[in-house]
Amino acid sequence: MMSFVSRGRFAAMVLAACSVLSWSAPARAAFPEQPIKLVVGFPPGGGGDLYGRMIAQALSKTVGQSVVVDNRAGAGGNIAADIVAKAKPDGYTLLLAMSGNLAVSPATKPQSLPYKVPDDFAPIGLILEAPHGLFVAHNSRFKTAQEYLAAAKTRKLSFASTGTGAAAHIGMEMVKQAAGVDILHVPYKGSGPAITDMLGGQVDAFFATASPLIGQVRQGQLRLLAITGEKRNAAIPDVPTFKELGLNVPVTQWYGVVAPAGTPEPVIRFLAEHLSAALATAEVRDAVRKDAATERDLTQDRFRKFILEDIARYKSAMTPALMKEIAQ
Repeated sequence: MMSFVSRGRFAAMVLAACSVLSWSAPARAAFPEQPIKLVVGFPPGGGGDLYGRMIAQALSKTVGQSVVVDNRAGAGGNIAADIVAKAKPDGYTLLLAMSGNLAVSPATKPQSLPYKVPDDFAPIGLILEAPHGLFVAHNSRFKTAQEYLAAAKTRKLSFASTGTGAAAHIGMEMVKQAAGVDILHVPYKGSGPAITDMLGGQVDAFFATASPLIGQVRQGQLRLLAITGEKRNAAIPDVPTFKELGLNVPVTQWYGVVAPAGTPEPVIRFLAEHLSAALATAEVRDAVRKDAATERDLTQDRFRKFILEDIARYKSAMTPALMKEIAQ
């Protein structure tokens, strides 16, 4: 016969199991009961905003509830990240995370950030990666990346970026370090002014995320000399990688989805499963690939590891001179 102590322990175990089941089952069944908000750290119309709207629309179909984009631009996406870090952890407020606000900023200025990575977030899944690229004007004298980098060893050249400390800026700093060259950095507020000045001859090159500019490459306005990443991109097969040229530039522009830390695990799993289903659709796959990006389906722990590894990549590029430039 079961002792009094054993019966007591057994009863406690049954009650505990029942309480878990009574909580987790309704959480799965009920969620989502209202529209989900996806906070995007870009103004409407930008490249990141377009990816945010693409995934919001696809996710709406798989979860059976509206996913609406909430644009909170500013501070390189850090404002949006801070909003989500402080939001109620119920699965109804998500962040379109990116390399800038969840990898670059934690690597370059962790003390000044109002949130902590990864502590303040619950990773749901990686969506896509897009290579950074070295662009020149269509009439530039540089036909290859090798020509541009070789010229930098004998004369003072310049490159434009969309801002000091941005992901692409640090990517080009990695190129410089790997190639052993010193090239003047000229930061701009947006790709439009940077491209205008490059076409006008004020700067020699532009280092930026490749995807938004592929159309201008195909139209013959820009020439793409090389891209970051492990292998050539099927959308631009004639463009070599920096890795092929013997230069280690392991960073890319990436986008994913995270929730506030403390969001219930059943809700995170539900969202991760439906994000994977959204990424598997032909509509999303084709939209991503046409602009030389690559869909990436990494969920939860694998995505968390990816974020930590990317932070380490950017930290590895932080020379004293670069840290000083970013701090100014």
